[in-house]
Amino acid sequence: MTSALSNAIEIVGGQTQLARLLGVKQANVWHWLNKAERVPGEYVLAIETATGGQVTRHALRPDLYPDAQAPDALPAIAEEDLWRAQIYALLGRGLARRPDTALLTALAQLRGDSSPMGQALASLAEAARTTSLERAQDEYDTLFIGLPRGELVPYASFYRTGFLYERPLAKLRGDMEKLGYARADHVAEPEDHMGALCELMALLIRGGEGRGPAELATQERLFRQHLAPWGERFFTDLELAPSAKLYRPLGTAGRLFVTIENQAFAMAA
Repeated sequence: MTSALSNAIEIVGGQTQLARLLGVKQANVWHWLNKAERVPGEYVLAIETATGGQVTRHALRPDLYPDAQAPDALPAIAEEDLWRAQIYALLGRGLARRPDTALLTALAQLRGDSSPMGQALASLAEAARTTSLERAQDEYDTLFIGLPRGELVPYASFYRTGFLYERPLAKLRGDMEKLGYARADHVAEPEDHMGALCELMALLIRGGEGRGPAELATQERLFRQHLAPWGERFFTDLELAPSAKLYRPLGTAGRLFVTIENQAFAMAA
């Protein structure tokens, strides 16, 4: 994995240039190469694009993008499940961390269609193309951080009880432990953040980190218990938040997607 990153660095002209293309600091690239020994998942596709496909996603993160031809590759997932995982990952990355150049670039490349969900994604792409990184980061801070807090508090405990660190978080931690997942050491936020929940759902659907996709019943159980009770309300609030511009169509996409997931799980029952 580090050799693939080294190749990418050489192709684009050095660590500083790769950092500029990704919207991160050169120190981040150095850390991935020399300490972490892997590229964070949200930057893999951007590096593949930056190198013109010469360094593939599989070469960078075979645990996330296994070689379909390899005898020990993780099982392929259905096209509709791949779409679900991609939407969850999109919502997760958009909510869990401040936007960077790589995220805005990825959002700007989204393609929509005539469906309500497709229209929301097209609006999100247009917003990303017309929003500077500074404005996007300011909007994120206003919405989710702020002083003393942002316009929205994106945690299940708060939405369901009015307080942070309550029973919804404790239940989630127990269920994550049963699934073999734990909060990353470098993450300070509670696990019931909407962005983290969406990223966890994406992992369950597509597999990764040496695991295959979780059974549909496992996916439904986590969705029903930890996301469905407040997801639609949260994303509706994001749509209506006074400061939301880039994030308004993300809220629309999230609201529509929670409805789609609810309907799909009901039909599969």
